[in-house]
Amino acid sequence: MITFASFVPHSPILIPEVGKENLKKLKDTIQAYKNLEHDLYASKPDLVILISPHANSQEGEFFTINQQPKLRADFKDFGDLVTKLEFDNDIGLGYQIKESCEDYFPIMLTSNKQLDYGSGVPLLYLMEHLPNTKIISIGYADLPYGDHIKFGELIRKQINLADKRVAIVASGDLSHKLHKDSPAGYSPRAQELDQTIIKLLNNNQVDDIVNIDRKLVKEAGECGLRSLLILLGIIKELNYQPEKLSYQAPFGIGYLVENFKVK
Repeated sequence: MITFASFVPHSPILIPEVGKENLKKLKDTIQAYKNLEHDLYASKPDLVILISPHANSQEGEFFTINQQPKLRADFKDFGDLVTKLEFDNDIGLGYQIKESCEDYFPIMLTSNKQLDYGSGVPLLYLMEHLPNTKIISIGYADLPYGDHIKFGELIRKQINLADKRVAIVASGDLSHKLHKDSPAGYSPRAQELDQTIIKLLNNNQVDDIVNIDRKLVKEAGECGLRSLLILLGIIKELNYQPEKLSYQAPFGIGYLVENFKVK
C-alpha cells in the first residue's frame, strides 16, 4: 500500500552545516520539507523507497537497487564531519523488484554502504522521526523516459503484493542553468523546462511529461526528471492530488518540492 509520495531537491546547501547563512535563501524550500516530514510521519510508513539521480554510480543503461543491509549517509565531502545517518535496507523487497523487472530492463543489484548525497539530503529532512524505518535505494538508468514509467509500474505491482505501508521519495533538481551565474552556465530555455514540468505535474499530464522535448531537457541541464518519471509510474494508477509546496532558484538551479497527496 502506497501511503505517501513526493519529489524533492537535494542541494548540499540544504545541509545546515554546509549551507549556514545561505539557508535563509532557501527558507521556502526548507519549510516545504518540514511540511512533507509531517505528512510522511503521519502516513506511518514501514518502508521508504528513495529514488536518486546519483544512486547509480555506474551511470550505465541499467537501473540499480542497493542490496547492502545497512545504508549510511554523511556529508563529509561537503565539509560536514558531524551529520551521520544510518538505516536498515529492505533487501527482500528490493530483490523482488529486481526479479520482476529483469525480463523488461537491464537492472543491477549493487552493494554500497555509503548513500549518495542525492539520497542523504532527503533522508536528513524527512526521516528525523522515523529512524527505524527501512529504506530501499534505487538509481535510474540511461534509458528512454517511457522505460522509467514502466519501471515504476512494475515497482508498484511488487508494493501491492507486499503487506507493507510504503512511501515514495523521488530526489532531483530541475534546470541547472537558470541564471547567468549558474554553475552549469546559462540557458534562456531553462525556465521554460521548469515551468513546463510544474504545469504538467499539477495538471496530472503524465504522458506529456514523458514526451517533453529531449533537446529542451538537455539544454536545461536537469538531473531530476527520470527520478520523477519512476515516481509517476509508481503512482499513476492511484487517486492522488499533486500540490506544489515550493519552487526556488536562488543559486541558478531549480528546487521544486512537490507533494502527491495519496487519497
